[in-house]
Amino acid sequence: MKKSYLLALLLGVSSTTFAQRTLIHCGTLIDGISNTPKSQVTIVVEKNRIADIQNGYTAAQATDKVVDMKTRTVMPGWIDMHVHIESETSKDQYLKRMSSNMADVAFESQKYAATTLMAGFTTVRDLGGSGVNISIRNAINKGLVIGPRIFTAGRTIATTGGHGDPTNGISNTYSVPDYVTNGVVDSPEGGRQAVRQRYKDGSDCIKITATGGVLSIAKNGKGPQFTEDEISAIVSTAKDYGFHVAAHAHGAEGMKRAIRAGVTTIEHGTFMDDEAIELFKKHGAYYVPTIIAGKTVGDSVKVPGYYHPLVVPKAIETAKQIAETFAKAYKAGVKVAFGTDAGVFPHGYNAKEFQYMVEGGMPMMEAIKSATIVNAEILGMKSELGSVEKGKLADIVAVEGDPLKDAKVMMNVALVMKEGKIYKEK
Repeated sequence: MKKSYLLALLLGVSSTTFAQRTLIHCGTLIDGISNTPKSQVTIVVEKNRIADIQNGYTAAQATDKVVDMKTRTVMPGWIDMHVHIESETSKDQYLKRMSSNMADVAFESQKYAATTLMAGFTTVRDLGGSGVNISIRNAINKGLVIGPRIFTAGRTIATTGGHGDPTNGISNTYSVPDYVTNGVVDSPEGGRQAVRQRYKDGSDCIKITATGGVLSIAKNGKGPQFTEDEISAIVSTAKDYGFHVAAHAHGAEGMKRAIRAGVTTIEHGTFMDDEAIELFKKHGAYYVPTIIAGKTVGDSVKVPGYYHPLVVPKAIETAKQIAETFAKAYKAGVKVAFGTDAGVFPHGYNAKEFQYMVEGGMPMMEAIKSATIVNAEILGMKSELGSVEKGKLADIVAVEGDPLKDAKVMMNVALVMKEGKIYKEK
């Protein structure tokens, strides 16, 4: 039965059509706005929107569908601000990178998209891939496949040899098509051109790699890889085209250059120093911690041969630091946006990040808001997403138990509704 249901999802067949109204009877509602949960309320959904929130359990009319969540905690659909919907970690990841064609990537990304939605994430920001990420977004929007709402950066913008240069680790005896490297830039003008190309490609935002990275086949994972002038050119051009900019940054110097240049979010932030923390607060930049990614590479590196030898020391160093950095940054008052780097770990485990954030000192209610209303605001979608309010899109999830008492229950999703359609109901 479960296999048949998942197959139907992957084929793009929704298990539920629109009733006249859907009444969600909520035992507990965390609405994404208030710090105080509400008890025994009904969310009234008409078509793809929330029509009302009513006290008590509203009696159903003849044509209404009732969703019984009286023993569950209901909240807005979650938003993950850092995923890679095209790929997933594996021991043969380097071989797959060389042997997979675009069709292979497209088929696998459908599976990852469906898994992500079923885990409670109704919206994601995809931060870098081959361009298939744009196609999977379009296919989901057309109703051809099942998945979360996607805002994607398309291809990452990087420097020659930097984290995000897709030719890293590839012998120069092999030719690479020009379109693969059209985001590799080494000047302010090159950065401007790359932004314009992403506008042409249909991207929703811009991703740059401001420092080295953990998983790229290169020795330095922390050094800055763009000049501040280059980043400023990218950010100013992005603003002209209505984009915000996300900057991958592990090392402090590259992070500081990116913040001063006006990026909206810093991804990972592993080795931020006190000066970087003050710049976050001064400029209002958001920190996307991706703690689960750091912990995952720390586990995977223990498997002999899982990573390239150049990756191993970087993975060990990052795994030791990333949770401690989160705790320090949160305590200092840095603004936090929920994001995981899914794909570095298996898709579907995104909600474990809530547990790690709580362990780092963030109250659970604040962690939930970081994955709902905060991220909706960054995406420019606060009027439509991020909270359970009348008139907003009906993106709603529910979990077993009380997440304010135990963050681990976020992994036990009982309901997933996206724009009024139910994709999962226990």
